[in-house]
Amino acid sequence: MLTIKYIRDHAELVQRSADAKGYQVDVAETLSLDRESRELGKQIDDLRAQRNSVAAQMKNGKPAPELIKQGKELKAQLAELEERHKALTAKLTAGIDRLPNIIFDDVPLGGEEDSVTVREWGEPKSSGVDHLDYATDRGWVDFERGAKVAGAKFYYLKNELALLENALVQYGLAKVIAKGFTYMTVPHMVKGRVFAGTGFAPRTSDQSDEYFIEREDLGLIATAEMSITGYHMDEILDEKDLPLLYAGYSPCYRKEAGAAGKHTRGLFRVHQFNKLEMYAFCLPEQSQQIHQQILGVEEEIWQELDIPYRVINIAAGDLGAPAAKKYDIEFWSPHDRTYRELTSCSNCTDFQANTVSTRVRRQDGTIESVHTLNGTCISLARTLVAIIENYAHDGGKLTVPAALRPYLADRGEL
Repeated sequence: MLTIKYIRDHAELVQRSADAKGYQVDVAETLSLDRESRELGKQIDDLRAQRNSVAAQMKNGKPAPELIKQGKELKAQLAELEERHKALTAKLTAGIDRLPNIIFDDVPLGGEEDSVTVREWGEPKSSGVDHLDYATDRGWVDFERGAKVAGAKFYYLKNELALLENALVQYGLAKVIAKGFTYMTVPHMVKGRVFAGTGFAPRTSDQSDEYFIEREDLGLIATAEMSITGYHMDEILDEKDLPLLYAGYSPCYRKEAGAAGKHTRGLFRVHQFNKLEMYAFCLPEQSQQIHQQILGVEEEIWQELDIPYRVINIAAGDLGAPAAKKYDIEFWSPHDRTYRELTSCSNCTDFQANTVSTRVRRQDGTIESVHTLNGTCISLARTLVAIIENYAHDGGKLTVPAALRPYLADRGEL
């Protein structure tokens, strides 16, 4: 979240940034609630001081009836104001929670179609197989039984495709460990505060993408980013220890609310998939360099897998609430003859850290919020799509990318 001090000091910037992201918020109204809350707080403090004074006077012998009456009146007034202040604070907090992070100056304005291509890599192929038909024909994926057991868009991976997914995990792990990331498995459920801290605020009420557990303060994670965001919650880190780089592996659970009109074929958009996620806690002055570092790891992976791609600087209207800037890598789909989203990489500045209270103590003793960043190492389902489309032969075998062969007993084909 944004701090109230930042909102007070940069009201116009906050409103412009929210407008650019497409969030329907009123910063002026939020600041009005803030002023009203502070004024009411002062009145409460004054009444408490009067109440304490009266209570002190009543300790000296039998209190006069006028003093007793005054004490009761102050108590009643205080209870009324405290109740009003509680309701006002809740309304103010809700208003602040709806405000998205500030975008960087080099983020393109506009919607999804206004995102800017930063660079392209590789030679796009002119044709490719349909990944779902290819995998289904070979008994590698079973959506029919997945739907029978769990519902539409759930699936089983089998045989060579399941082995290929495992090889991708091992390859991705070796990559991030070599880059200095600490590997961890993570809880698949997190508390409501961690959900809020991650900052996945929907633009409208019908866009919530998470699965929540009824009568529990728990929800299933949509990405390991959520669990890692809470890892250092309510902690003060030492400046000398930053940056901290983590790689979290987990299933990801998503309703895919608001996905109407999106590409949903087969494994491309599903309700559960596995993912290896990169995450960084760092000093504010480190975050832009680390953003490029994480993006560099992503690009290195797709170059080693020899899958043509392009890097996109995502436009403001397509950014989520926490990101100040985001890059997507889109792979070339030879079957659809277009680019499809493969990974993302976001700089969330101090937006997430403010909410979960992850801070750093500088060498001079001052304390401030850290910056957080996240990036997809490998999203397994979509990567399988990209490999099948770029490496499968219609009616024939699937060539295994050279980078994955050490993790598949050096098999060259599947």
